[in-house]
Amino acid sequence: MQTEDRSGDRFDPTAHWEGVYQRNDPTRLTWFQPSPEESLRMIEAAALDRDARIIDVGGGTSSLVDHLLDVGHRKIGVLDVSRRALEVTRARLVERAALVEWFEGDVTHFRSPHPWDLWHDRAVLHFLLEDEDRLAYRQSLLGALAVGGQAVIATFGPDGPTRCSGLDVRRYDPESLLELLGTEFDLLESVIEMHTTPSCSEQQFLFCRVVRREVGR
Repeated sequence: MQTEDRSGDRFDPTAHWEGVYQRNDPTRLTWFQPSPEESLRMIEAAALDRDARIIDVGGGTSSLVDHLLDVGHRKIGVLDVSRRALEVTRARLVERAALVEWFEGDVTHFRSPHPWDLWHDRAVLHFLLEDEDRLAYRQSLLGALAVGGQAVIATFGPDGPTRCSGLDVRRYDPESLLELLGTEFDLLESVIEMHTTPSCSEQQFLFCRVVRREVGR
């Protein structure tokens, strides 16, 4: 994922997000949630058993992994481009960090070592503006998600912000998200959530839960 910034320099996502997590208290970042309620609700709605594989893409310092461990999920992965963010989460989990698979890298280049039953992404996809990066995200998703598996993807909604963390973003509605994901996916549900940031402003998020079609459907 490399695009030119307004100065004409090459944008380095790893350097950008490392800087964000080095400079800021994670609980003051705009996307921070004390408890990721809508994500947890949709994951519960997926009706997975506790041995199902769940990966949190762009999980960073999110507490989703804590909550999944709390309710007994045993095969969890976290992917993030920022080493600092992963270190913070590992330290927070203490000995439970050993129960999690950790992946440091860019989602557009992610090649999973095995299939996952659920792919969760809150606030990664909307940072991908270039068509090649969005298509690379789709290929990473297809390469990682088992046939019959589900994905919970949350982006800024139609009335959400146009910029975040100093970067332009792309907003989605269910139709445009499904258009990107392609005919391999069916929409199971979509929900608009008004997220309150730590500074008490509101951001509109779109949550969609989709299922990857069974072979032959």
